[in-house]
This record gives sequence, C-alpha cells and structure tokens, in this order.
Amino acid sequence: MSAVLSLQESGPRHFLDLKDFSGEALRALLTSAATLKRSRRNLTKKPLAGKTLAMIFEKPSTRTRVSFEVAVKELGGEAVVLSSKDMQIGRGETIADTANVLSRFVHGIMLRTDSAEKLHELARHARIPVINGLTELSHPCQIMADILTFEEHKGPVEGQKIAWVGDGNNVAASFIEAAARFKFSLRLACPAGYMPRAEMLDWAKEEGADVEVGIDPDWAVENAACVVTDTWLSMSDSEGQAAARAAAFAPYQVTAALMEKAAPEAIFQHCLPAHRGEEVAAEVIDGPASVVFDEAENRLHAQKAILAWAMG
Repeated sequence: MSAVLSLQESGPRHFLDLKDFSGEALRALLTSAATLKRSRRNLTKKPLAGKTLAMIFEKPSTRTRVSFEVAVKELGGEAVVLSSKDMQIGRGETIADTANVLSRFVHGIMLRTDSAEKLHELARHARIPVINGLTELSHPCQIMADILTFEEHKGPVEGQKIAWVGDGNNVAASFIEAAARFKFSLRLACPAGYMPRAEMLDWAKEEGADVEVGIDPDWAVENAACVVTDTWLSMSDSEGQAAARAAAFAPYQVTAALMEKAAPEAIFQHCLPAHRGEEVAAEVIDGPASVVFDEAENRLHAQKAILAWAMG
C-alpha cells in the first residue's frame, strides 16, 4: 500500500474525502480491495493484529456498522462501538479533548456524523487515523465500494458514463469527486433547489472533471453504463421536509422505462436503504440490472483496504 499517499502523509493517514487523494492513490486502494476480497477466506497476513478501531456513531447505520466491524476483525483487529449518547462528547466535552483521549486508547477512529466540521476538527486534533463513515457533505467509503462494484460488472470505469438521478446530496458529492479522480463522465439530474453544492461543482470544473448537471433524467441516463440514485429524504433532512421532497422528486424515480434509455446491459446502483416505489421502482432494484447487494458487500472489502492502509 506504499503507493497510496494522502495529503497528510507526514501525520496520521486520515481518509476524509476522495478529493484529498490522487487518482493513482485511490486506484491502489481499489486494487488492494479486490485482492483482499479474493483472499477473504484464506487471508494469512493480519495487518491490524493488536490494533483497535473506535467507531463513533452519531447517525444510525446498518452497512457502515457491520462492514467496518467485520473488516477490522477479519484483518486481525478489534472494534469498539461508541454512540454519542454513551460518550462525554454528548455532554459537552470538546472534539479536541475527545480526539486526544482516544488517540491514547485506540489506533484509529471512524466517525459517522451529520457534521463535516466535526469530522475535520477530530482529524486536526487526533494523532491517529480518522476515517469518514459519512457526513452530511460526503460519503467516500460508499463511493469506493460503488466503483469497485462497477468495475466488477462493467470493466474499467475510466471513460465510462455514470448517471445520477435525484438529490444532489452527500453521496452525489462524493461521486463528483470520484469522477475527477477516476476520470469517468458523470451526469447528474436533480430537481431545481436540490442541486449539488456550487462549491463542489466549481471544484470539479477546476479539476477538469467531466461533470454536468441538469434537471432532465432522460438526458442524464442516455447511454449511461450505470444509473445511481438515493433516498429522497436523507438522514440530515427533517421529517417535515418529506412532503415537499416527495413532490419535487416524483419525476425522478428510476423506473424500467428510464433504465431503457441507458446503455445496453446498464447496471443500477443504490447505497441502501431503499424505498421501493419512491426513488426506485421495485422491478428495477429487484431486477437483473440491479447490483445493490454486490455494492453493499463491497463496503466490507473497500473499507478493508482503507483500514489496512490507514492503520496497518
């Protein structure tokens, strides 16, 4: 994993956002993930032997919780699961103090939170690696699994077209970063008012990424090798927004008719949990184009590579 160099190589090897890495570095992580997946049943080297990962959950999780915990254990380490309700951080202890204390107890921290600011403050003060398990602005571990899954089914992602349909949310933002680093075309169709953040699109333009945003799902999906969507109501959104979002996103449901506009044998991805009949029709997510469970499994393998690089 020596080929993977972060911008913070002189200190802890944090994994915060895809834009912090070169395309070559991310490619090395994917190569490692594929190797670890193939050798899962007979892994002889245990790079995390004697090491412990603290997993802090301020947002609920199924895939992040299970995939990280299993990944750590299969790499020879241990995991400590923490909720903000169980920690002094939930009673006013500063992020800096939490980072300093955990740096003396464990060898790495995974944080799943609705505050990107909190994640970056934790990384600034920690003397051990910090991994982004999700914030309201990005979800890099998910996209590493998504690219791994794409390449298993469709071959190298460079030069391919991926379509995003729906909310310009944190997952969409990490897809934009991935488009710049892995050099694929990304077309995003989002309702007015739910576009990706302007600063993210400005960054993509500065990086020379092939990223375009519009409001027409047919335009985005045309000849795409992969169609991706997410829930209409994200964890960072309030329940009071549900009705307005449902109205805005109704034309953005991924249906069989929409998938027909994609390239032949296009695949469908969704980070899960999914709401059949809302952002995706049941016949799509449960149909032959769907790779959502391969995608979910690959969270384990992609995160193994990240953990081995950061903590190994």
